[in-house]
Amino acid sequence: MIFEDLPTTPTSEELIDKAFSRAARAGKAKGGLEAQQSMLQTAANIISDNLENVVTAWPDFEYDAHPFYYELADAIVDVSEPRSEGTADAQASGGVDELRQSLSEVMWASRKAREIHQEYQPRLRKTDVDTARKHRKQAFARLADIVEQVDDDLLRINEARNDLRDLPDIDPEEPTIVVAGYPNVGKSSFVNDVTNARGETASYPFTTKGIGVGHVEQDHIRYQLVDTPGLLDRPPEERNEIESQAVSAIEHLANCMLVMVDPSGECGYPVESQLELRDSIVDQFESVPVLTVANKSDREEVWNADLEEMDADYTMSIETGENVEAVLEAAIEAVDYEPELPFEE
Repeated sequence: MIFEDLPTTPTSEELIDKAFSRAARAGKAKGGLEAQQSMLQTAANIISDNLENVVTAWPDFEYDAHPFYYELADAIVDVSEPRSEGTADAQASGGVDELRQSLSEVMWASRKAREIHQEYQPRLRKTDVDTARKHRKQAFARLADIVEQVDDDLLRINEARNDLRDLPDIDPEEPTIVVAGYPNVGKSSFVNDVTNARGETASYPFTTKGIGVGHVEQDHIRYQLVDTPGLLDRPPEERNEIESQAVSAIEHLANCMLVMVDPSGECGYPVESQLELRDSIVDQFESVPVLTVANKSDREEVWNADLEEMDADYTMSIETGENVEAVLEAAIEAVDYEPELPFEE
């Protein structure tokens, strides 16, 4: 996962303290003008290098981030805090744009630190020690001011890092089956049953429950099954903006949708409402195969239900295991995944 190795971003105070304390040690090791030059070079290098490292640690969202993770990041990154004053005037419209703007500000500060070093270093060479010390202190004050200007940006970048680094490890390149439907219709039980995925869950910041991820292998191909409680288990009009964007991200992930329906109504939701949710999923995931699966076929109420009117593709019972493997096979077939083969001459 592209965000899991992001390092902690220092605060402006931490970076200034680090730069100036290292500079003081460097100055003690030398004397005269050389001490002042060494202090300035050390402080400027630490500030510039550390700020540049903050930026380069992040992936290039335009080229390195899969659309699934791009949209998730855009949904998750908090942009509610005011931006610090900086060089760029454009106002960002989303989480990723705001993050990129902060990264741009930090890179600007890195370059400014180098410019300050280049401006002041010649002044420390051909002068007396007292004048050199005065110029070095002026340079230190300007370096500190530059770092303080991007304090909010550094905080925002670290908050984004904390939000994104703990996302569940979902591989957007793997063929993926997304399981949807109202609560208590058997989604998690199905994923657990066919993948032995118990415990393989983690929480997204925009869901109240952990998203379940399981894997199954067939013909040497690994398929990913994703259960998304809190997102695809209620109508679109009941989702907030972040949840809606998260569902849009899943559009980039899904190769097949399994919509679970409970014809018995035992789940607590009328069949009509379940089918309306199914229809909304069909509309949103129009380019993805959607299979309707009527669960709990072992219940007498399901025997009496009008399955044909439900337009169910399959019936099954998680409780008894009836047709569970058949549903999985149908989903895999609907994915129709063809692995990329090495070029053969």
